[in-house]
Amino acid sequence: MSLQTRVESLVLRLAAEFKTIYAQVGTLANLSTTDKTNLVSSINELRSQITTLAGITIIDDANSAAIATTFSASKITTLLDALKTDLLGGADAAFDTLKELQTAILSDESGITALLTAVDKRVRFDATQALTAPEQEQARQNIGAISGASIGNPDTDFVAAFEAALIA
Repeated sequence: MSLQTRVESLVLRLAAEFKTIYAQVGTLANLSTTDKTNLVSSINELRSQITTLAGITIIDDANSAAIATTFSASKITTLLDALKTDLLGGADAAFDTLKELQTAILSDESGITALLTAVDKRVRFDATQALTAPEQEQARQNIGAISGASIGNPDTDFVAAFEAALIA
């Protein structure tokens, strides 16, 4: 079976699944809201009704698992600042932006050479590349290891993979 045939089979299987989902979603006419012009309007109508009910807390910084609440702006800012700190990993102020990193790298030609050598070893997606059979196999294994699937295997049965994902 050719790759084209496998991809066409996947598209047909996806189309069938989408038809099932679309049938389950229904139409806007079935909504119990007054404004049925679009889904966003209906959701906004429901939200305004929820906020008028007594005793409901919409912003709740203490309960991150709640579905009906959200964090306050200050809590979100605090979480984003913590994420930034984690991403920077304690980098000096002179190296905490991409521009500063670029300047530092460009001022050290030996560093650029080392980076270019490392980058040259990657599998390209934007241009053709001459790889030996063992290099191609290793690239397929590496891509599969990252994604948890046999993404680089030209014999992959996409429909079977899709259906297995539906069950999981």
